[in-house]
Amino acid sequence: MSKPILVIMAAGMGSRYGGLKQIEPVGPNGEIILDYSVFDAVRAGFERVIFIIKREMQDTFEARIDQKMKESIEINYAFQELRAVPDFFTIPDQREKPWGTGHAVMSAREYIDGPFAVINADDYYGTEAFALMYTYLNCEDRADNEYAMCTWKLANTLSDHGHVSRGICSLSATGCLQEIVETKEIYKTDFGGKYSTDGGKSWTKLPANTPVSMNFWGVSASFLDELDRRFPVFLRDDVKNDPLKAEFLLPEIIDACIKEGKVNVFAMPVSDRWYGMTYREDKTLIMSALADLTEQGLYPDKLWK
Repeated sequence: MSKPILVIMAAGMGSRYGGLKQIEPVGPNGEIILDYSVFDAVRAGFERVIFIIKREMQDTFEARIDQKMKESIEINYAFQELRAVPDFFTIPDQREKPWGTGHAVMSAREYIDGPFAVINADDYYGTEAFALMYTYLNCEDRADNEYAMCTWKLANTLSDHGHVSRGICSLSATGCLQEIVETKEIYKTDFGGKYSTDGGKSWTKLPANTPVSMNFWGVSASFLDELDRRFPVFLRDDVKNDPLKAEFLLPEIIDACIKEGKVNVFAMPVSDRWYGMTYREDKTLIMSALADLTEQGLYPDKLWK
């Protein structure tokens, strides 16, 4: 059995944040969020990482990442490119937006030969999530159609500085994902969160302990074949309806696979606080949290020797 691989999606620019937040220093010694994700992955057992980036970002990533991490983990780069589409498809005029997270994972196919975890580059997930995911993916008794996801309590994922989008999860009594609904413009409240679908005329409340997805998935290599089958359909149907903004998204793809009875997805609750940089103002909170975790001894003063 091939050992689990970590795939990190880092091709987005972060429009609401206003810059290349993937390489924004947040740690006590100038570490970026990626440093903590890979550090936590290495001590969980991961030995290979694939960074999915834009081709023009390669020099920046190699200068910022390789020199520190290369002695601790094997590194590969995959490039998500707009023109990477089937021959039958013509890219719409003025389309600049990437094809989404499902397409990003497809771009890493040449390096994937076993089960893999997928995460965002600009999210801090905590040590527990990586330990849970590696243990799950490294289990020899796991069936090929058995996947996993990490879930967080909604209250541990909201921003004080504006609305966020979250995958709201419905779970079975046995802890399996039944449905994931991408919900936009969730605002933080005293009781958890709230969102509106009618411009603020009415609001739906979400309890603080509502399980949500933060795009931390664990899947088999055969999932790539599922992406290959679904991507042409997405191009023919979804892009036709929304040529400039339609996205081929992992939560929607996995949700469809569940409802078609193709996979089972085990949800693994994570108690750690999630941190992200949706807005530039979020940076201060992350820096304070990482400084505290370092002072508590969860991380060394310097992650990479």
